Amino acid sequence: MNKGITNEKVLDAIATIPRHLFISSEFESYAYNDTAFPISSGQTISQPYTVAYQTQMLDIKPGEKILEIGTGSGYQAAVLAHLGANLFSVERIEKLHLSAKRILRELNYNATLIYDDGSLGLGQYAPYDKIIVTAGAPRIPLSYIHQLRIGGKIIIPVGKTKEQQKMVLATKTGEETISHEVLGDFKFVPLIGKQGWEL
Repeated sequence: MNKGITNEKVLDAIATIPRHLFISSEFESYAYNDTAFPISSGQTISQPYTVAYQTQMLDIKPGEKILEIGTGSGYQAAVLAHLGANLFSVERIEKLHLSAKRILRELNYNATLIYDDGSLGLGQYAPYDKIIVTAGAPRIPLSYIHQLRIGGKIIIPVGKTKEQQKMVLATKTGEETISHEVLGDFKFVPLIGKQGWEL
């Protein structure tokens, strides 16, 4: 993989993790293409480039407490766990939550997976060093800002419609303030929930 991914630990995670385990058997022969695929419940597994890009931009360090919004297939969670994150991941679709939990356990990756409304974050384990959001939001939910430590970072796709987003990298500068940088165009499934899009 090139495309500007230079973090060797991220590249190692992408190369090591068996992506075919996270997708349906009909796409298994294409599992290592740099392509997104549909998974169950109308969701998708992001292309490896997108997973690597978000991970690289957060610069994950071993032992950091990371909140992932949208466990989905569990592939991004596996990458974060491979990097040594103290990972908490929340998923609103029970079928995906249970499947990801099973696969991560089989791969011996440690993560705390929660079945809940991810748009509200995961307040019981806050504060987090970093937050990664794998669904497109209409704005950065206040819940995420409140649950991030000062100096912490969040990467999130944000857009005025459900169909297209800009990737935003934000840093918490005060109790309710952030600075942010807009990175580029991406397309994610919508963030559904009380502080996201309505179902």
